[in-house]
Amino acid sequence: MPWLNTLANKFFASLFSFLLNQRLKDTLCGTKVLWRSDYERIVAQRHYFGDFDPFGDFDLLFGAAKLNLHIVEVPIRYQPRIYGSSNIAHVREGIVLLKMCLYAARKIRFL
Repeated sequence: MPWLNTLANKFFASLFSFLLNQRLKDTLCGTKVLWRSDYERIVAQRHYFGDFDPFGDFDLLFGAAKLNLHIVEVPIRYQPRIYGSSNIAHVREGIVLLKMCLYAARKIRFL
């Protein structure tokens, strides 16, 4: 993983661990698994955090925490790209993620 992604991943993992009061190591991994019924409950509560997550990861994590669902991390191993390049706009998208965390902090930790 490129150094900037690694740094951002560690930062957001620490921030999420604080916000959700649960240790998380990789919040930016794009793979999330949950039961359909739990997903439907998260979608039904989406208005609570707002419907502005362009990635969907934080929406699921915040929603699961609000519903007191148990979050389990399954480690993955990153491999170098063998073709193409990343479409991530690191700074712009990082700012969006930070704004989402600040918004969620008011809803979760600082009620």
